[in-house]
Amino acid sequence: MEIEKYIKKAETLVEAMPYINRFNGETVVIKYGGSAMTDEKIKDSVIGDIAYLKAVGINPVVVHGGGPAINEALKTAGVETQFKNGLRITDEKTIETVEEVLSGKVNKTIVSDFQKRETKAVGISGKDGLLIEALKSPDDIGYVGEIFRVNPKVIETLIKASFLPVISPIGTDKDGETYNINADHAAVEIAIALKANKLVFLTDIDGVRANENDAESLISTIKPSDIETMIKKKAITGGMIPKVKSCVRAIKSGVKSVHIINGKIKHSLLLEIYTKDGIGTVIEE
Repeated sequence: MEIEKYIKKAETLVEAMPYINRFNGETVVIKYGGSAMTDEKIKDSVIGDIAYLKAVGINPVVVHGGGPAINEALKTAGVETQFKNGLRITDEKTIETVEEVLSGKVNKTIVSDFQKRETKAVGISGKDGLLIEALKSPDDIGYVGEIFRVNPKVIETLIKASFLPVISPIGTDKDGETYNINADHAAVEIAIALKANKLVFLTDIDGVRANENDAESLISTIKPSDIETMIKKKAITGGMIPKVKSCVRAIKSGVKSVHIINGKIKHSLLLEIYTKDGIGTVIEE
């Protein structure tokens, strides 16, 4: 019956109420990337979820990547993309394109997406307000930086004024040089600086698995010490290692919980935050 559908919707709202009350006024940093940025249907769902968080009293802070858009822009400009140890070699021409794409096209598109949801968003880069102070990476790959310090004042000012900050991971050093920053690392350090309640990674995977080849072995809750054990036993390998190590750093530096969820699942963000069991992996002490 039609009425049953509406009853289920009401029950969902009732289930969410304790979590809405619990996280009211808390800061949640969201690393926005993967298919959630490139698939239009998924993107619309994610933007709607984040707008909903803002509407019910959470303070979302979005840190975004933009690898595919950068690759496309470099290809159009005839700039060859080279990598060293999995990291993009970023010469002067490349960093110009990276900044134009991340802080320009990608950042402002995300802001516009929020405006369509009647959510006040402001797009900034890590250069604004000296938000992300960077040092040149020792890996000799050009204008790629490591985060030296995060100065959260500009974000806190925006939150206080009821704006939703949307941040591109571009940093600068004391001499004004521009550096490309890994978006995962930027999200972690920003979450730490803001003393965020939660840090959420929207990815293309379901979370941490006990067996990386077995989708049924998803781990719902895990402690940092267990992650370190899994890395030693090679249960976590490849690209997941730097991601989970970043998660561990966030927890050990004061972030209450870190979530790895599959952004391709409709309303994954709301399901993770506002239901008892969630749908991904939560890392907490």
